[in-house]
Amino acid sequence: MTAYPPGLDRWAQELAPALGLNEAEVPTALLLDVTRDVAHSILRPAGPITTYLIGLAVANGMSAEDAAARVHELVEKRSSE
Repeated sequence: MTAYPPGLDRWAQELAPALGLNEAEVPTALLLDVTRDVAHSILRPAGPITTYLIGLAVANGMSAEDAAARVHELVEKRSSE
């Protein structure tokens, strides 16, 4: 995904402090890409659940990029079955 609504980054900047995440960097394009791929390849409701689980993985020390790569690997595996 190359473009997304311009207000999305602003929303993330407002929401992060409200959730106690003051200086959170949000990889918006990465998360939207993963969510889209999962929603289209697995199940639509799996998109936001996947994004939540990526957040938990990041909170436990994994990078967002590594978490997204693991999701993509699993999606590819499921698609080839």
